[in-house]
Amino acid sequence: MRRVDGRLSTPVIVSLVIAGALGWLLFDRLNEVGEAPARGARTVKAVPVEVAPVQRGPMELKRSFGGALEARAQFVVSPKVSGRVEQIYVNIADTVERGQVVAELDNDEYIQAVAQARANLDVAVANVAGAKSALDIATRELERTATLRKRGIASESQFDTARANHAEKKSQLEVARALVSRAESALRTVNIQLGYTKVTAGWTGGSDRRIVAERYVDEGETVTANAQLLRIVEIDPVNAVVFVTERDYSRLTTGQPAILTTDAYPGQRFDGRIERIAPVFREATRQARVELTVANSDMLLKPGMFIRATVVLAQVADAMSVPEPAITTRDGESGIFVVNEGGKSVAWRKVETGIRDNGRVQVSGKGISGQVVVLGQHLLKDGSAITITSEAAPAALSDATAENR
Repeated sequence: MRRVDGRLSTPVIVSLVIAGALGWLLFDRLNEVGEAPARGARTVKAVPVEVAPVQRGPMELKRSFGGALEARAQFVVSPKVSGRVEQIYVNIADTVERGQVVAELDNDEYIQAVAQARANLDVAVANVAGAKSALDIATRELERTATLRKRGIASESQFDTARANHAEKKSQLEVARALVSRAESALRTVNIQLGYTKVTAGWTGGSDRRIVAERYVDEGETVTANAQLLRIVEIDPVNAVVFVTERDYSRLTTGQPAILTTDAYPGQRFDGRIERIAPVFREATRQARVELTVANSDMLLKPGMFIRATVVLAQVADAMSVPEPAITTRDGESGIFVVNEGGKSVAWRKVETGIRDNGRVQVSGKGISGQVVVLGQHLLKDGSAITITSEAAPAALSDATAENR
């Protein structure tokens, strides 16, 4: 080592500086190598999840359809003759028996018409008696003339005259009798018209009792023949009408039971059954009309009410099911995360779903038993570590998400 005036030479100083720098770099590198395992050994946190058991038991596929109630049958009461409304015996919500008189029209004109027709009949009957008497006289005259002709006393012309007179009287009697028939018919007609002034509620089929739904006129109004007076409906049983789509149409059959509910009576259920299924779909809505019959002996259900009809479309006696939130999708396939034995990890299981009932879904597949994840599965993959908790804290889920990225 050279000294220049008691100091180290420049080359020596440069060499010492380089050696020191290399030593420092080597020391720092060795420290990094020693710390690397500690830095790389990051612990993957278990995902907090909620679980629920896989269950077996009966399941039902139900559908609820919205609709409205309609009267089982209805008709409008109308008079067959015109006149002034004298009296209406029923009003809205009144019960009507089959054939009951519900209104009366002023019948003075028809009573007068009956009297006139009866008088005409009497005249016609009297004319028959006169014509019969005249025929008897003509008959005797003809017989006498015939006898005299045989004796040579009466001429042939006299006989012809008697015979013509007899034929005329006979024809007059026939006309008189025809006039009696016509007068009798006229009397029956005006009597019928007189009867029409009492308006009855007559219908065929169904029950013998119905309800007045609407009243269109009041007493004192003058109405024409066939004018609407009352609308009478049958509501026991009552019809419920719903519309179904193609998805559910093929599962419905006549006679199928249904449960109906309405906002008018919360919590109350009404039994019904499917009576008719339309063979066509409406082009505008692509839905088919379905009619249900509902017993209504208490008269609680009224036409026009909105209803919901629930029908059981399918049943499975022994189905394996999981809660709906357990169903998730991975790579376009539906599946669930099953908790492995020990409860520390999960396994992905592909499933096929079926009936959905009361928040549960029927599933089929391999390796489905025990418990399944119902909350937190969006953070999982096959084999992920988990920790089962009754409530997955948002902070913990956020940390787990960060660790699994």
